[in-house]
Amino acid sequence: MGYLGNHLATVSTGIFAAVLTGLWAFWDLSPILDFIFLMAVPITWFLTFTCWISQKSTDYMHKHASSHAQTEKKSLSSSQTIQTTTSGSQVTLSEIKQIQSELSTELNNLKESVKLKDGEIERLNQEISNLQTLVQIESLKTELANLKMLASKRK
Repeated sequence: MGYLGNHLATVSTGIFAAVLTGLWAFWDLSPILDFIFLMAVPITWFLTFTCWISQKSTDYMHKHASSHAQTEKKSLSSSQTIQTTTSGSQVTLSEIKQIQSELSTELNNLKESVKLKDGEIERLNQEISNLQTLVQIESLKTELANLKMLASKRK
């Protein structure tokens, strides 16, 4: 982040605007140059303000997104239940373990019929063992359904 806190564009545009303002006020210029400065100075100050507002917005969104991500991460304990936000249903750790075993069995059955690469099977087994939320379960079920469809097309 550095000393400027990601405001390098704001600072450099602000310095340029200040230099233009100082040059415009210091010199008595011809009408054409006076018109150019009359246009350039407010535009550069507007750009400085725009850079500052956009950086503040970005900082706010990153801070908000990281705090939101931290509140959504949950570690599973033996008695913990997970409530989904879409359906409102709750899943216990034992239900997740049961789903993991069902998905592992389904993957092993599918392995015989599809002839998947060993790396793909290992990746899916790893995903099954790391299941923690209903979203992950549904995603894995979808992937297995796609593999089943692929297997049925090959026959």
